[in-house]
Amino acid sequence: MKETLLDVQNVTVQLSGNMVLEDITFSVSEGEMLAVIGPSGSGKSTLIKVLAGNYLSKGTIKYAGNPRIITIAQQHYFKNLSNTSSFYYQQRFNSADTEDALTVLEALAAEGFNEPQIDEVFSLLHASHVKKTRLIQLSNGEHKRFQIAKAILHQADWLLLDNPFIGLDTSARKLLNQIIDNLFQKGIRLFLVTSVSEIPDAVTHIAMLNNGKLKPVITRREFIESQKTLPVLSGAQAIHAGLVSQLIPAYHYPDFTVAIKMVNTNVIYHNRTILHNINWEVKKGECWSLSGHNGSGKSTLLSLVNGDNPQAFANEIYLFDRKKGTGETIWDIKQKIGYVSPELHHYFDAAVSCFEVVASGLFDTIGLFRIISEKQKAIVNQWMDILSVKRFEKRMFKQLSNGEQRLVLLARALVKNPPLLILDEPCQGLDDASTKQFIALINDICVHLKKTLVYVTHYQQEIPACINRSLQLANGRIAA
Repeated sequence: MKETLLDVQNVTVQLSGNMVLEDITFSVSEGEMLAVIGPSGSGKSTLIKVLAGNYLSKGTIKYAGNPRIITIAQQHYFKNLSNTSSFYYQQRFNSADTEDALTVLEALAAEGFNEPQIDEVFSLLHASHVKKTRLIQLSNGEHKRFQIAKAILHQADWLLLDNPFIGLDTSARKLLNQIIDNLFQKGIRLFLVTSVSEIPDAVTHIAMLNNGKLKPVITRREFIESQKTLPVLSGAQAIHAGLVSQLIPAYHYPDFTVAIKMVNTNVIYHNRTILHNINWEVKKGECWSLSGHNGSGKSTLLSLVNGDNPQAFANEIYLFDRKKGTGETIWDIKQKIGYVSPELHHYFDAAVSCFEVVASGLFDTIGLFRIISEKQKAIVNQWMDILSVKRFEKRMFKQLSNGEQRLVLLARALVKNPPLLILDEPCQGLDDASTKQFIALINDICVHLKKTLVYVTHYQQEIPACINRSLQLANGRIAA
């Protein structure tokens, strides 16, 4: 008889008076790896935190022996040289202020690991190039590999993986799949929550979590058979065109011919070239996809546009027909741009209501610091309705799941109805139904309102039909 490695019985969790997990029961035996899937807001991340001992719960959780348990979270947190976490959103793009952040090598050395140990693990993860990079300057995907490297170095008995494939490019996802298989073969126990489309090959059993309730665990073969009978989710929804035509304008935007123009643009941090001789022009009404591997320079490129990178002033960059640095303020620029990214999500102040998060998009602030008018309230309510997050308006942002938070931040990006949309991995953390709904909405907005769009994703199936141009980066250079 196989040894039971993890036994969970009747686990129930309530947060702020809301039932998040209800009567969760399952077990994992020797030779098994369980993946839990489910829609956004179903309680998956809470389950990970409960298994790690971070949340109080009713019921029992028993691991065999006394294992070392390490969680690989969706969001990454780290301290600066002053031993605080007081980083600000634009700091990763500010060459001087990044000096307060540890490098990857320094951070791991501080935890007792020597350089040969670090080199071996980073070689396995194809991440040797970031060893001397400061933590704050890592891309979202690079941070995920750093987290995994640290867990491997700490010789975890159990790894609890919270949507580990989020933010990784195609090659990195393939590599992580292989790493998970290798770790499992070496005897490390793994439990993960993930999406239907990102179930590692080594997973033997799968369970669906929905509205805090776990369906019976089934084998991988049973799961594959069950997927064959599921209805195909539809794409575009006809209601979008009607909703888009009724949008209340937040501001009057002056006309322009070219939204973005970069001439021989370079970005260099501490003798490391991030962007090299970028020449790029985005005309009004064009819809671009921006692609490239993790660390290729995509986020840095976008930071030059949305006003977050001071090196923009050292380059020849034009925004909305005006050369950057000729008297416009950062707010003049941001008012014309609707923006969302994994980094913005990470640094957003969680101590506000969801209504305040969406409303803050009217003023491009991280938090709402002023009283808004009745018209502005109507605009906020309108966009919360469109993105189906109106039910969250009074809830604290931090109480939502990561996927639900992302939908709220998408409403924040759209609330101004700006002429330029910059959407950096906007569907990250959303379930399949929410992803298809959002892609259809963005397509309708761009088509009916002739928006200019720059869209970043690692998934071809997430690209809206309106995309008609593409820019690919490779190691800070234009590849295509």
